[in-house]
Amino acid sequence: MTPTVTPSVSVNTRFRYLSLQVVLMSTLALTSLGVAQTGQAAYPDYPSETPANLQPVTASFDYERREAMIPMRDGVKLHTVILVPKGAKHAPILLTRTPYSADELTSHDPRGAESSGAASSHLGPILYGYDNATEVIVEGGYIRVIQDVRGKYGSEGDYVMNRPLHGPQNPTPVDHATDTYDTIDWLVKNIPESNGKVGILGISYDGFLPLMALVNPHPALKVSVPMNPMVDGWMGDDWFHNGAFRQQNMPYIYEQEGTRKNEAKWWSSNYDDYDMFMNAVSAGELGKQRGLEQVGFWRKILAHPTYDKFWQDQAMDKVLAAQPLKVPVMLVHSLWDQEDIYGAIAVYKAIKPKDTNNDKVFLVMGPWHHGQEIGDASSLGAIRFDSDTGLYFRRHILRPFLDHYLKDDAPASNVTPVTAFETGTNSWERLNSWPSGCEAGCAVKAKPLYLKAGLRLSFDAPKAGDGAYDEYVSDPAKPVPFRARPIQPVGYTTGYSWVRWLVDDQREASGRPDVLAFTSEVLTAPVKISGQPVANLIASTSGTDSDWVVKVIDVYPDEVAGHAALGGYELPVSEDIFRGRYRESFEIPKALTADKALQFRFSLPTANHVFLPGHRIMVQVQSSWFPLYDRNPQTFVPSIFWAKPEDYKKATQRIYHSADSASFVELPVAEGR
Repeated sequence: MTPTVTPSVSVNTRFRYLSLQVVLMSTLALTSLGVAQTGQAAYPDYPSETPANLQPVTASFDYERREAMIPMRDGVKLHTVILVPKGAKHAPILLTRTPYSADELTSHDPRGAESSGAASSHLGPILYGYDNATEVIVEGGYIRVIQDVRGKYGSEGDYVMNRPLHGPQNPTPVDHATDTYDTIDWLVKNIPESNGKVGILGISYDGFLPLMALVNPHPALKVSVPMNPMVDGWMGDDWFHNGAFRQQNMPYIYEQEGTRKNEAKWWSSNYDDYDMFMNAVSAGELGKQRGLEQVGFWRKILAHPTYDKFWQDQAMDKVLAAQPLKVPVMLVHSLWDQEDIYGAIAVYKAIKPKDTNNDKVFLVMGPWHHGQEIGDASSLGAIRFDSDTGLYFRRHILRPFLDHYLKDDAPASNVTPVTAFETGTNSWERLNSWPSGCEAGCAVKAKPLYLKAGLRLSFDAPKAGDGAYDEYVSDPAKPVPFRARPIQPVGYTTGYSWVRWLVDDQREASGRPDVLAFTSEVLTAPVKISGQPVANLIASTSGTDSDWVVKVIDVYPDEVAGHAALGGYELPVSEDIFRGRYRESFEIPKALTADKALQFRFSLPTANHVFLPGHRIMVQVQSSWFPLYDRNPQTFVPSIFWAKPEDYKKATQRIYHSADSASFVELPVAEGR
């Protein structure tokens, strides 16, 4: 190694150099210390222009905004926004409780997203949007109250997804029922402009909360309006449908529970959700990749893939079936609800038997997507309804109903026990019960519509000698998309089409080799169905597990005058999925016997539809609906959440339609119209 050569420097020179450095550093340190000690004396005084506490001057507003932290019985305080119309006296209160920010739901910017700020001197514009039936609130003179549920946004406490009632799933003494009671008690004692009467309403999660309010209700609660409510997350609402997991809701779980104010955002890795979920293989693995197991509700879903007590105890139709009926209820159901198509009808069936005088339980069904009843509802996708059905609902059903129960003079309400929009004919029906099919003179009868050889569909049963079955190959490597690709995430903002997927044209699916499409002859007379179709498949699989998707479809004529895009359109009327492992029990999954014909019977969502003359009826059968639902590996595994790549195998699926093994869809046909 060659040594380093250093220039020669005298010891004295080096000493003087180091001493000078020390002096300079000391001087700088003392100077800095002096500046720090003198502080403001070193600079001119230049005070802030921002007031310590800005007091908005709102004398010109037609409402007064108040905010309160309302104490609950356990000491937790819930953030509540109270909007009182100027000059209000003896006014009723309309309450919504929400996990989606009370501030945002009362601060709509009427100038549009491109402008800064979100305020108006008028009550109506700031209420526009989710959960706010604006015409009802403003024209009715209601005091509007929106509250953050515990653990979300401005409220204190801990957040639990759809917090269960006190009991086996909730050891604490507080729940949404007690929080609603305590909130109403505070409101009627602290809003002097009110008449002491409270109604509660909301959509989706906010629709689940008016159901909770019916458990030991406060005496001041006079009416409840659950719209598109979350009721049973396993049977047919947000998380599962008949055991098949709705994996496109994973981003919602991440964002809803990740932070108090939904600040943590799920991220995309593919433009097409189909690719993102395929690349991950299973929902459990995707959750693991995204750190979703940090979130408590996701861990519960992984731990409870079957319909065990965890889900059964929380099902609000079962809960309310065991409660006395004290408060009038209007259940609002969307016939094309892409998120919670199960709940409202399930609750109606559970509590209507208690309504012995037919004056406490009301049902409204409209041709809407999830929550469309509070917006423009003149069309849905390519389907037009000849009028704004949402405006009709708000003005002629919701407003008279609320006024009757909440106003001091109790104006008469002409709302019938059931108000149902009849799709196909685009007309409203006023009914005494559901399902009744029509206003008078008809009855609903279960009528089998048979799947037959040659992919035919008929009300005539198969005969001896007809073909035994049709078959297709279901390949998990190429699952059937639930809509045309590229598939968007769940989204409500501009540019997203999630809200209309249930009315998507089904022609793309009917042309696939792994989808069977059975079609009737052209109808010569109308066929009206009112109620829930029931799928009755006699089917086999070469695997040991399988999903079955059944769709009832209205096929339009080849050409439609005045609406060319509907020529040949295949409109879904009722469709759902069933996970085969639950054929014998929803609680205890069981492997299917390979290549053995078995019965799979399950209900489809409620319909109120007329198949018109010139149309045809179609029934499609397939074994995947991806990526909305996770793929069935078609090999029985303990939990599909953790299925491995090698578990996913092709299977030959057979749908039987012989005289002694007939598959059919039981239609609730209204006869005698």
